Amino acid sequence: MSKHGLISNLSQYFGARFTAMLLGLFPIEQNLESARGIGGLLYKFDRKHRKRALENLRASFPEKPQAELEYIAERSMQHFIELVMDVLFTTRKINLEKWHNYVHLDGLSEGLKIVLRGKGGIMLTGHYGNWEILGYTLATLGFETYSIARPIDNPYIDSWLLGVREKQGQIILSKRGVTTTAQEVLERKGILGFIADQNAGPKGMFVPFFGRMASTYKSVGLFAIEHNVPVIVGYARRRGVKFEFDIGAQDIIYPEDWQNYPRDLYKSELHYVTARYTKAIEDFVREDPTQYLWIHRRWKSRPKDEVAGSVAGVG
Repeated sequence: MSKHGLISNLSQYFGARFTAMLLGLFPIEQNLESARGIGGLLYKFDRKHRKRALENLRASFPEKPQAELEYIAERSMQHFIELVMDVLFTTRKINLEKWHNYVHLDGLSEGLKIVLRGKGGIMLTGHYGNWEILGYTLATLGFETYSIARPIDNPYIDSWLLGVREKQGQIILSKRGVTTTAQEVLERKGILGFIADQNAGPKGMFVPFFGRMASTYKSVGLFAIEHNVPVIVGYARRRGVKFEFDIGAQDIIYPEDWQNYPRDLYKSELHYVTARYTKAIEDFVREDPTQYLWIHRRWKSRPKDEVAGSVAGVG
């Protein structure tokens, strides 16, 4: 790292820690209100992300009027800033004594049974609600879980937030200094966590998501099929405007489901698993679309036949 890069990273780190200290002087509800104000300003002045959110929403909800789409887009950007505030207060609020004041288990009993069996499994979610709370709460309750996460570019901020995430026992498998692999977690019959709604690029598997084909990582399905473990599709949905969440399981995909998948509808077991968990993510997003991260480029990559058709149509 260059001297300039070191100074820049340290400045960002100390600035973030100082800001977190100042925010800690105020109640979480007041900070969440401020977050909504900041998010509203971002929606107003950040033309690039406002445009992207509205384009994604128009394509996903063609039946909704423009005014409703604008409300969802603005509230989504506010929610993203609320999430930043949540992270700063999670370690103070979520612990063995007080977790039940802020987190409510909503139809998660079957998913917890799978975790307790000790035979391994995969738990995934999307960029929805407070995805950090899901793994953190399970770790607080004593469930050992491993989550795959992309490291933050600033190594000092990355180490700080890693400490927050792992405080209650959740183990983060990032690309920086990993000693345990995802493969090893499943071989030891552990629970492996994913955020599974990123764009996977041109080599991903294309499955429907809100009526459009979306490039999706194959790793979830490959791991599940190879290790014969169920896939739990979960969510952590905010209640209103508070630091309060419902945690639940939208769907559970068992090995016997893909072993007996309808072959007239799906190309393979892998295609079945990938399409089904993506549909489950879509289903919980539809429950409250304001909590989804509509600014991210979920549909950036396009299928080869679609691109070829576009090129052919140009001439």
